[in-house]
Amino acid sequence: MNALRSLDITRRQLFSRASKGIGVAALVHLLEKDGEAAGAISGIPHFAPKAKRVIYLFQHGAPSQLDLYDYKPALAKLRGTELPDSIRKGQRLTGMTAYQAKFPTAPTVFKFAQHGKSGTWLSELLPHTGKVADDICVIRSVHTEAINHDPALTFFQTGFQLAGRPSIGAWLSYGLGSENQNLPAVVVMVSQGLGNSQALADRQWGSGFLPTQYQGVKFRAAADPVLYLSNPEGYGGDARRRFLDDLSSLNKLKLDDYQDPEIATRIAQYEMAYKMQSSVPELTDLSKEPESTFDLYGPDSRKPGTYAANCVLARRLAERGVRFIQLFHRGWDQHGNLPRDIAKQCGQTDQPSAALIQDLKQRGMLDETLIVWTGEFGRTVYSQGTLTETDYGRDHHPRCFSVWMAGGGIKGGTVYGETDEFSYNIAESPVEVHDLHATMLHCLGVDHTKLTYKFQGRHYRLTDVHGSVVRPVLA
Repeated sequence: MNALRSLDITRRQLFSRASKGIGVAALVHLLEKDGEAAGAISGIPHFAPKAKRVIYLFQHGAPSQLDLYDYKPALAKLRGTELPDSIRKGQRLTGMTAYQAKFPTAPTVFKFAQHGKSGTWLSELLPHTGKVADDICVIRSVHTEAINHDPALTFFQTGFQLAGRPSIGAWLSYGLGSENQNLPAVVVMVSQGLGNSQALADRQWGSGFLPTQYQGVKFRAAADPVLYLSNPEGYGGDARRRFLDDLSSLNKLKLDDYQDPEIATRIAQYEMAYKMQSSVPELTDLSKEPESTFDLYGPDSRKPGTYAANCVLARRLAERGVRFIQLFHRGWDQHGNLPRDIAKQCGQTDQPSAALIQDLKQRGMLDETLIVWTGEFGRTVYSQGTLTETDYGRDHHPRCFSVWMAGGGIKGGTVYGETDEFSYNIAESPVEVHDLHATMLHCLGVDHTKLTYKFQGRHYRLTDVHGSVVRPVLA
């Protein structure tokens, strides 16, 4: 200890300096400016990828599969009848319907029709999705472990119900890096729907125990999409450059002292922020988009912060090589007044979602872009509260729900999985959330069992110890 005191270093510094070079190596890795994407792990992709990027269209609040994708015409004759105990099988309920004395069957009030050469059944609420029916694969047999919003949302984003794990975008940034050195590898945008909204925390696109360089960056609909992007009045770009150079020199001194990779991350993030000062304003300026773009995505696409405008930005981000683009659209939590509210939600999302497929396809980008449309769970066939001829609500239902995928690596014009006659249990080909994650990674050329990170003595992965690639949905 006397020797340590004479050297005027702490025990922590001693151990840090014993690993001399780790922080410097991290800094070099973070500031890599040649053709290799910063952040990419050697050896990944594990095999030739079909997709280069993901656009993740997350419908927060849980859309009803019964009213959109899972056609059950026989239910019309069972309106108001008690859901049989043999179907419920004693499955747990939320606190919102556990008190109900009766569970009246509530068929959808919306008409369904077949679309495309594939003949995929879709609700009348999705006329634009019907136009791209031959480009999408509808998976009707997805199930999840969580029955409440936050753990279910967290499970879909991180592969775990409790907070603290890396998001799927962070995993991809860590594994594959970025194709654009002037934009983040993970970009998130949030739009507000017209129904009930659940809380949405920034940790849903966080890096968890991965280095913070891999976390997502949220774009706002305000004047500055990213906070403090603009220089203060009277403070020019040259001054900002000199300030960052001096700050970087100071941070590098600290990096030499402490060998903390988070200091290297800080240096790299300051550099990214500087680059974004020029790249983000150009990205978010839609004034040069042709009139045909707004016709395709719908009138809301002219309004910053709407789902439609965010879909246009998603295409522009994809063009610029952003690895993972996530859109959250809130307002799908329809415990009551479902017919009214789900129609409003689809009015905001149907056309832009379909337009994104059409737009990427006409630009020759759909084959290299994986699009995923999902919520955190499904909705019950029985009505929550009073059932009338025109009105009903639906409670949370993790047992089965529908997701669609399109683009790179996915077999369009297909339907996978089946539910029982009540859309309450899975009848064939179950797909769990880990399977969905494994399939997404597979399309990007990543073996989900090999994308790991050692933390607290264990090698973690997005799919934990679960997950199988759903090969029948692959092209």
